[in-house]
Order: sequence, then structure tokens, then C-alpha cells
Amino acid sequence: MTLNSTPSAQNTGALPLTSAAEDAGAVEPGTATPLPQEAIAGEPSLAPPTGETLVLEGFYAGKMDMAADIDTVGRYLNSHRGWFTRCAQPMQVEPISDHGYALVVGHFSVLGYEVEPKVGLYLSPLDHQVYRIDTMPVPGYVPPGYDVDFHAVMWLQPGPEATPPAIALTQVDWDLSLAVKIHMPRLLNSVPRSLLKSSGDRLLNQVVRQVSKRLTRKVQEDFHHSHHLPLPESYRGHYFWSNWGRRAGHGPQDNQSQ
Repeated sequence: MTLNSTPSAQNTGALPLTSAAEDAGAVEPGTATPLPQEAIAGEPSLAPPTGETLVLEGFYAGKMDMAADIDTVGRYLNSHRGWFTRCAQPMQVEPISDHGYALVVGHFSVLGYEVEPKVGLYLSPLDHQVYRIDTMPVPGYVPPGYDVDFHAVMWLQPGPEATPPAIALTQVDWDLSLAVKIHMPRLLNSVPRSLLKSSGDRLLNQVVRQVSKRLTRKVQEDFHHSHHLPLPESYRGHYFWSNWGRRAGHGPQDNQSQ
């Protein structure tokens, strides 16, 4: 499968890798393993970049059901000016083009500094029952020391027999490939690369899992409420698989939560 991609905004600033995450709205407090403070000598500072980069990555899959036919679900997804801005809350969303949005993911504490990562997302029109979301540059914004590469694909297909009172069911399967490239500051030269990589990948996995659960439920609620339809039985579950740190295929991977 080949994903259409839009170049992400590039920058040369420096941002220390997060040692703990606690979102003030978009992401719940988690249990990601923090970097040991004794591994980082001296006081945190925005030191110049070393020229090296650290890539945090994850590959994810999930699904959700919609109690309507494929055409109805497709029209809803194409009307993203409504559902995307509503369902992304409490994350901040700002339209930047007909199909593009600037999304502030959340509020994080990064080695003593407060940051709010922002990413541009382009929502492509539905094409042959396939819906894509890819990164795009945010006009006038230079990310402070990181680049985000986000590629999501949703497939719409007829679901199993609908349970009355629903008369149709559409199954939406999705895949997400996500990579965050951090321009390494000199501050972290003494920290083992394997520790930075494992801690960062684990944190990324935790954030995506929490945002996925909230966003999936909000989209289902928004769709069914706006169309005066009953929620499907699967609404009570959260179908999410992760194979973070290495590429995942379709179907169940390392973790599943329902």
C-alpha cells in the first residue's frame, strides 16, 4: 500500500526529549516510563542541536462501526468542517485551508519546559471508499526542534448484518503510521540512545492510544447523534492495535484493548 504524503514543515531548532507526559486536556495522565533524571547531568537548558536526530515511531490499527450505509458515512467524512473541529476537542483545531487544519495535540512537560506540539493535517476527499489524512505544513509556524510525519488511512466496507433498529452497518478500518523526528540537543549526549528511543516510543504509543480511544468514541457519537441513529453495539469497545517501533500490517498486533 502506498500512502500519498505531503512534506512536513522542517526546522533546525532544538527541543529536549520529554521525560514525562501529562496532558492538560487532550491526553490523560499516563504511566509512560520517564527518563531517569540521574542520566541527565546539569540543569535542563535549550542547548544547540548536535546535528543528530532521534526518530520516534509507531504503527497502529483500529476499527469502528457506523450504523448507516457506506454512502452516508462517506458524505459525513467529507464534511470535515463539522465533525473534525467538534470531535478533536479538547485539542485545539484551526482551519488553514479547504482541507487542512492546524492541530495542537496537547500540553506537555518536557525536561522542565512547557510545550504544545502543533501539526498540520490534510484531510483528502474520499476516493473509492478510502479516506486519507496526511501531514502538511502550517503556514508561518516553525516547529521548535521536531518534525512530525503522520499518515492515516481509513477503509470503508460493508459490515456484518445490522442489529435492529439499524438497517445498515459500515465498518471503518484504519491504519496510522506516525514518526516524530527530534533534532538532538547537546544536553542529551550523555543519555544512551537506546534509552531515549525506548522511552520515547513508549510515550508515543501511550499518547496515540489515549487520543485514539477518545476520538473514536466522539466521532461515533457525533455521527449517530447528527443522523438520529442508534449507536452500534461495538461502541462500548475500543478496538486498537499497536506495533510501535516496527511496522505493523493489518489485523491484531501486539496490544488490543476493548
